[in-house]
Amino acid sequence: MLPRSRRLRRSGDFTATFRQGVRAGTPSVVVHVAVSTQNPPEETRVGFVVSKAVGNAVTRNRVKRRLRHLVGGLPVPFAADVVVRALPSAAMEPERLSGDLESAWKRAFTRATC
Repeated sequence: MLPRSRRLRRSGDFTATFRQGVRAGTPSVVVHVAVSTQNPPEETRVGFVVSKAVGNAVTRNRVKRRLRHLVGGLPVPFAADVVVRALPSAAMEPERLSGDLESAWKRAFTRATC
């Protein structure tokens, strides 16, 4: 589980990341990355969006737990705010979730540095 300091919790933080950040998508996830607005930037904060289109509450929570676990092991080149949005195929094809997340994560961070 991500510590409280590494989580996006406020609605305004999610909105700012969606509007100001760049995104990269795969069939099961979309990753939005915005350069951190904190002064000084401390560490990367991550939030998750899993809509009802993904499935019932049990399925959505399972997808969120998987994503939280996978994000903990991904490299972070600089401090940023990140929102990971799960698409319906994240629940239907969980075996490809890891590869899709890693691919989208790297592409989003690459686009954010340009």
